[in-house]
Amino acid sequence: MLAGIADRFSRVVQRYLPDAFVIAVLMTILVFAIALAMNPTEPGTIFSAWGDGFWAYLAFTMQMVLLLMTGMTLAAVPFVSRGLSSLAKLANKPWKAYLLTFLVSAAAYYINWGLAVVVGAIIAREIGKRNKNAHFPLLVACAYSATVLFPGGISSSIGLTIATEGHFLEEVMGVIPTSETLFHSSTIIIFISLVVIMSIFIVLMSPKKNIISYHSADLDQRSENETAVAKDSLTPALKLEYTPVLGMLIGAIGIVYTAISFWGGRDLDLDIINLFFLSLGLLLHRSLGQYAEAFMEASKSISPVVLQFPFYAGIIAVLSGSGLGQLIIDGMISVATPETFNVFTYWVAGFVNIFAPSGGGQWALQGPLQIPAAMELGVDPSKTAMAVAWGDGWTNLIQPFWALPILSVVGLHIRDIMGYCILLSAIVGIVTSILIFFLY
Repeated sequence: MLAGIADRFSRVVQRYLPDAFVIAVLMTILVFAIALAMNPTEPGTIFSAWGDGFWAYLAFTMQMVLLLMTGMTLAAVPFVSRGLSSLAKLANKPWKAYLLTFLVSAAAYYINWGLAVVVGAIIAREIGKRNKNAHFPLLVACAYSATVLFPGGISSSIGLTIATEGHFLEEVMGVIPTSETLFHSSTIIIFISLVVIMSIFIVLMSPKKNIISYHSADLDQRSENETAVAKDSLTPALKLEYTPVLGMLIGAIGIVYTAISFWGGRDLDLDIINLFFLSLGLLLHRSLGQYAEAFMEASKSISPVVLQFPFYAGIIAVLSGSGLGQLIIDGMISVATPETFNVFTYWVAGFVNIFAPSGGGQWALQGPLQIPAAMELGVDPSKTAMAVAWGDGWTNLIQPFWALPILSVVGLHIRDIMGYCILLSAIVGIVTSILIFFLY
């Protein structure tokens, strides 16, 4: 029954869902209209907020892009790709194909969501090649749906932000170590519970008809970023580019720095994660030339993110400057109790994420309003921060922004997978709300 519902729902979404960039512009216009209706005498303020906010998150955008690209480049290491191809051979039945794709992606999202984009794309593609009875759009949806898990992983933007000294709410809530957020038992329980329940529903959604198998031959032409250059034809300049010495040396320096930082008591944060993945990628790709080629290949999948991120930054600024964001959160606070505060926080975060699909950007909007209210009610701010993070991950399933890189890699459109993702988002929302109520 669920398979039939998923199939019909997917067909409706394919017909009516516009492109992700169109969605970003439509949301901008919608937020503008609401903000102007709330502040009819101050249109200049709304326009100024949007324009000023458009570039407000450039530094954070760069951190996010590096997080994504260093992860994708690491996944492009030849032996990683070959390992995923070998793993794909285990999926000899459609239900195994969907389950394996989801579980491999879930593991990758725990480590790094940039890494997970390519790991998910590769495993979905390799399984699709070997199993013509598997519905390729559902395979890709399985790979992307694991995005709801990244708030509990070690690249969680909110968890890492509040663990970074000097973050903008340090005077209010202090620096909160990842032992109280990402590595807390409640986070681990939510993470594992979602993996198990999503796995069950993914298998139940498996279509029995209208199968669209993997057939895009042009995607198979992508290289493994191995440069075939005859050694006897290398110029001195090319020898520097493709010698393994330089890449491995600078990679080792970065990894030693990371080890020294952790030995000195530094916690995980965005900067150290980016440096570690950059260094590990350099070490494993070995030559600087090979790493640069893999990095350039990854950049092709990032362009939609770079294009659309400023538009969502502008939306965040309008939500904040117009008082609309304050209105939403005040409405939640007015009906919340200490016991239900974090559940409402989760719901509001999921709603806000539809308009502002950035964990860090959303935290910049919600954090200054949510944390003082939590502390006034006696609610642990670390749990409130994680409730915001889980809400941000939840509606990524119905906000197409972060699906763009993986879709670029596999050659599908957002409307091909969104029907399955929307159904999974409903399941995730129910399960996570219950868990947050009892654990937070």
